[in-house]
Amino acid sequence: MPHIVLLGDSVFDNTAYVGGGPDVIRLLRERLPAGWQATLCAVDGAVTGSVARQLDRLPADATHLVLSAGGNDALGHARVLDEGARSVAGAVVQLAQVREQFRDDYAAMLDGVLARGLPLAVCTIYDARYPDPVRQRLVVTGLSLFNDIITRAAFSRGLPLLDLRLICDDPGDYANPIEPSVQGGTKIARAILRLMTAHDWSSPHSSVIAR
Repeated sequence: MPHIVLLGDSVFDNTAYVGGGPDVIRLLRERLPAGWQATLCAVDGAVTGSVARQLDRLPADATHLVLSAGGNDALGHARVLDEGARSVAGAVVQLAQVREQFRDDYAAMLDGVLARGLPLAVCTIYDARYPDPVRQRLVVTGLSLFNDIITRAAFSRGLPLLDLRLICDDPGDYANPIEPSVQGGTKIARAILRLMTAHDWSSPHSSVIAR
């Protein structure tokens, strides 16, 4: 029977943000067919470099891994959005440096996860919901650089992708600007289950779950 393990950050480990309501792992377990299991190894605040420690806690009978990471890496570089630049070219160079560092970090993380030899799916970083429209516009634009790395990494490795930008597409999906609410968690849990049943895990080709 499938045993799904959730790796990564607070997109999955969102207990602290749902006010006592069901978190993602509970919402997923409630929807699993009889005999299926799900385990949470994701940790609120995790970055790509800390996922390796989560792998040490994998259940021995794990069969599938779902990974959401990168959002906190992006937060760590958020200051770049507020820094001045003498030219557009100068600003692009700063963003390119951030992108290249994340590319290397994300690739190293994926290689470590894939070394476990288990089927893996990855998630994009969702758009978040900042009340200030200018901030929201900056954040979405900046996140596109990170999501380009994630999608390229997934597709070049033939991994299935959960596009959280499209799954969490309503303001009510967010408990605060960057954490999923119960509504958002419900959508994420449904998408994971859809992935498990719709993707051909025997194929080396990617597929995208967007609803």
